[in-house]
Amino acid sequence: MSLVRITAAEAMQRLGEFDTLIDARSQAEYEEDRLPGAVNWPSLDDAQRHRIGTLYKQVSPFEAKKQGAALVAANIARHIEREVLDKPKGWQPLVYCWRGGKRSGALALVLDQIGFRVHWLDGGYKAFRTQLLAQLPALAQCLSYRVVCGPTGSGKTRLLQALAEAGAQVLDLEALAQHRSSVLGLAPGETQPSQKQFDTRIWERLRGFDPARVVWVESESKKVGNVAVPEALISAMRASPCFHLALRDEERVALLLEDYDWFVKDPEHFCSRLDALAELRGRGVVREWQDRVRAGFTSQVVQELLVQHYDPMYAASIRRNFAQWESARTVEAASRAPSAMRDLARVLIEA
Repeated sequence: MSLVRITAAEAMQRLGEFDTLIDARSQAEYEEDRLPGAVNWPSLDDAQRHRIGTLYKQVSPFEAKKQGAALVAANIARHIEREVLDKPKGWQPLVYCWRGGKRSGALALVLDQIGFRVHWLDGGYKAFRTQLLAQLPALAQCLSYRVVCGPTGSGKTRLLQALAEAGAQVLDLEALAQHRSSVLGLAPGETQPSQKQFDTRIWERLRGFDPARVVWVESESKKVGNVAVPEALISAMRASPCFHLALRDEERVALLLEDYDWFVKDPEHFCSRLDALAELRGRGVVREWQDRVRAGFTSQVVQELLVQHYDPMYAASIRRNFAQWESARTVEAASRAPSAMRDLARVLIEA
C-alpha cells in the first residue's frame, strides 16, 4: 500500500503537485469552503448525512454506522465508475474530509487498494482552515501595497484590471467577494462566498505574489458586502502609499450606468436597492429618487447619489482610515474607456 498521511502545512506547500484534490464532505460543506481547486466526491450527500446523523442520535451509533457504511460504499462505487476508470496508474490524488476521519479514509483506502499513490490530509479541512488563518497575517504583512483611491465611479476596478493586463500584481477584493462594495453593489442573481471561502480566495492570491514586487489594491472598507477583509490585510493596506484616481463627473455617471447596467434594464431592481438608503437619506428623498428612476431619469438620480451620498461618505472615510491619503499622488484618467485606463496603468507601472 502507498497511502500517505500528510499534514495541512505540507499539503498547502504542495497543492500544485497533486493531480486531483478530492473533498469527501457533503455538498453543503464543500460549497461553504474547500481547498483551492478541489472537486466534490461526497461520501455522504447532504440528505444522507442528515439521515445518518439523526439515526445516530435517536437510535444508536451502531445502527447509524451500519447504514452509513452501506451508503458510503455505494457512493464510492459511483465515484470510481464516474471519475477513476480512465485515470492512469501514476495519478496522485489528495483526499480529505472534515477532520481526516472515516469519510475520506474510506475513499482513500479504496483508491489506495486500486494501486494509486494516495495522500490523505491529516486533520482534514479543519486543519487546513486552522493553518490558513495562522498564515494569513504573515502573508498579508510581507507584501508592499499601492492603494488606488477615488470616489465611486472613478474607475478604480477598471484601472486594477488594466494593471493586471499590463502584468502588475493585483489584488481585486471586490472580484473575490463577488460584490461592488456598496449597498447597491450586489448584481442580480449573484451570491457572495462565505467568509471562509473569501479568506481562502485571499490566501490563494497572496501566496502567489512575489514579495519583491508591489501589489495594487483598491481602497476597500473592512467589509465588502457581507464578508470582512482579514484584519492584517486591511491594516497593511491602510498604512500603504495611496494614488488618487480622478475622473470627470459625467464620465463617472456613464461608467456606473455601464457597470451597473441592470439598473437601467430593470428600474424596479434599482428602486428596491435604493430602499437601503432610506435610513441615511430619509424616506422622502429615496421615494423621490425612485419616482424619477421609474420615469426614466436614472442618470440624473445616479448623479445626485454621487454628489449627495457617496462622495461625502467616501471623503470622510478615506481621510479617517488611510494614513497616507493626504500625500496621495493624483492621477487622472482621460476617460472611462479601457484604452484610457491602459494608458494610465502603464504610467503607474513605469513610475
